[in-house]
Amino acid sequence: MPPLPLSPVVALNDGRTIPQLGLGVYKVADDRTADTVRVALEAGYRHVDTAALYRNEAGVGEGIRQAGIPRDELFITTKVWNDRHGYDETLRAFDESLGLLDLDRVDLYLIHWPAPKQDRYVETWRALERIAADGRATSIGVSNFEPHHLDRLLAESGVTPAVNQVELHPWLPQTELRAYDAAHGIVTEAWSPLARGQILGNLVLDELAAKHGRTPAQVVLRWHLELGNVVIPKSVTPERIRENLDVFGFSLDADDLAAIAGLESGERTGLHPDAHG
Repeated sequence: MPPLPLSPVVALNDGRTIPQLGLGVYKVADDRTADTVRVALEAGYRHVDTAALYRNEAGVGEGIRQAGIPRDELFITTKVWNDRHGYDETLRAFDESLGLLDLDRVDLYLIHWPAPKQDRYVETWRALERIAADGRATSIGVSNFEPHHLDRLLAESGVTPAVNQVELHPWLPQTELRAYDAAHGIVTEAWSPLARGQILGNLVLDELAAKHGRTPAQVVLRWHLELGNVVIPKSVTPERIRENLDVFGFSLDADDLAAIAGLESGERTGLHPDAHG
């Protein structure tokens, strides 16, 4: 089956770019990850998002090798987990992740959660700055950071995160946080873009899907793209992997966007960042 068109890219504040649509591999078992990543790369994906927490970095690396896509065409993200905060510990954690991936660099390294009760995310960020300065992470950023966490990070460091990856879907569009990120030149990336599948089956989305001859999931992913979000849907099913990438041949109009805006409820599928870690 021929590959789908490649995702457009979004400019980062460090002069690099990130593919706007990628593959997330949260809760994909390591022994299934290689096949999943290979299938996605063969379908046309060039962006894969993993994390130390997912325990499948080795599978991601194997999938990359199996697909045979030139390394400079790929964008690989991983993250440091809460139990490895701190300057030296983060450097060690990064070395471990890089070894499991079997890569000489990643394209984006993130602090997975601020873990504010530990009060070490600034120290952890300094380790990321070092990793970037050494050229082992092309870009660095954060995940699940609220404006008050970012305010402190910006006040106490010299490098603005390139990306802030947060839970974001029609129930939780993160309007204020997206505005904050945009004002500071930070790209917003959405995890749980389909609310872990819970938002599917909604009548509004079903009607929009029928209108456009698409699936509800494709409508939601298109909504993300039109908001300017980077988005990383997860699937292990080859047909769904392709379907999730096939969202560049249609667009939503103002009425569609207004209908989706009406779904906002503030409901989360995960913890609030201040309650995590």
